[in-house]
Amino acid sequence: MIADDLDTLELHQLREQLRASRAEVAFKQAVIDKLTHENAVLKRLKFAVKSEAYSAEQKSLLEETLDSDLAAVAAEIEAMDPSTKVAGNKQQPRREKLPPHLPRREIRHEPEDTTCRTPGCGTPMQRIGEDVAEKLDYQPGVFTVERHIRGKWACKCCEKLEQAPVAPHVIDKGLPTAGLLAQVLVAKYLDHLPLYRQEAIFERAGHLIARSTLAQWVGECGVQLQPVVEALAAELLRQPVLHADETPVAMLKPGHGKTHRAYLWSYCTTSFNPIQAVVFDFADSRGGQHARSFLGLPGTPDKPGWQGKLVTDDFSGYKACFELGVTEVGCMAHARRKFHELWANHGSQVGEQALKFFGELYDVEREVAEAHSQARLEARRRRSRPVADALHQWMGQQRQKIPDGSATARAIDYSLKRWVALTRYLDDGNLPIDNNWVENRIRPIALGRQNWLFAGSLRAGKRAAAVMSLIHSAKLNGHDPYAYIRDVLERPPTQPASRIGKLLPHRWQAIDSA
Repeated sequence: MIADDLDTLELHQLREQLRASRAEVAFKQAVIDKLTHENAVLKRLKFAVKSEAYSAEQKSLLEETLDSDLAAVAAEIEAMDPSTKVAGNKQQPRREKLPPHLPRREIRHEPEDTTCRTPGCGTPMQRIGEDVAEKLDYQPGVFTVERHIRGKWACKCCEKLEQAPVAPHVIDKGLPTAGLLAQVLVAKYLDHLPLYRQEAIFERAGHLIARSTLAQWVGECGVQLQPVVEALAAELLRQPVLHADETPVAMLKPGHGKTHRAYLWSYCTTSFNPIQAVVFDFADSRGGQHARSFLGLPGTPDKPGWQGKLVTDDFSGYKACFELGVTEVGCMAHARRKFHELWANHGSQVGEQALKFFGELYDVEREVAEAHSQARLEARRRRSRPVADALHQWMGQQRQKIPDGSATARAIDYSLKRWVALTRYLDDGNLPIDNNWVENRIRPIALGRQNWLFAGSLRAGKRAAAVMSLIHSAKLNGHDPYAYIRDVLERPPTQPASRIGKLLPHRWQAIDSA
């Protein structure tokens, strides 16, 4: 009887394992089918581009976006199923030999032990040759060539061959070093240089790299860096206080030759937090569902959504988050701006008086900016709370004297309706007075839009957001973005998933100096 029960239990376990395996295979196949379909659509778009629909500059930007997306999709499919090879262009360009005039630096790779390890042999091996692989490196303004020389050692007795293994690279068997890839990414996503401009810069430096090749590198790097970006986002969502803001970016509508308004959402820690991080999230609209999705709302019992304090302006897209457990923290700078416009545009005495109240609140903040949380809280309660109460009472009195619908009434109503959220910072030393910190994170990106013209696709926008998250987080932590991206690109091929957290910008300096 016991044996029968054991057989039944084992049979049940086998069935459960089979069911789980089938579900996993079905899921992977569904993802592969989706990516394969996306790959086919991208290829059709690439080869169906009509030059008359775009200016030469727009057509160049679109083509490099499609090349990057195609490379990214191919990398993702192969990651899901290594046996799957995505067919590229029918005519793959033949790799040209690197120019002989470029400086070369030899990096030798030899086995640690050249004694034959065949049991019972132990004969010293003899060097019989070498393999040489050349990779193109770049330091701003200068191309060099790394010659990776792997000596071949053989044992005469047992005819065994020994050779150092090929070092892993971000782009397997690719031409570029991590330094060249970092330069391309930083130039594109920090300096806002499209690939066709980088192509011209590289040609002046002594070696022409086709923009289609650069685009493929960008797409593959985006896939390789994604685990680090996801770890950074997870770290961000463990913080109790976050800023959030969004800025419009034009995104191309494939097949229409026109653009529509997409948005780059920004989430970052406060200036008071020892962890300095910013994560960008690209979305095709300004709908509040994008903020809820990033914050994991409404969440589940197994995986509850983020329930911290969110500092925002008064954009309605965040309202649903506050109904799902997130605490709203208002932006005093937005309230002040309403009165500043009254004073600057109309010489309003009400606006001028309000600015004096706001000035006193900000004077306190400047004095306690470097203080610890408790000292900041005590200063706010002792000095800022009386000013805020006086401001609130004064606005209530002024509102009774002003007719509805006027600019002054709208400015006062803005603050009165949001007073609880605007003054929440007075009771928490970890909260900032306004949302300017995250607005400053977005400002360089807003300036870069002049060079972007548009994002070529949703995938391209998300890739840009991911890479910019790492680059700007590195800047926040005082790192050179080029040095940081170069080091991170050298690690993912061999970095265990459990140690990805050590590559995050706020932790990177420790391992860099080790």
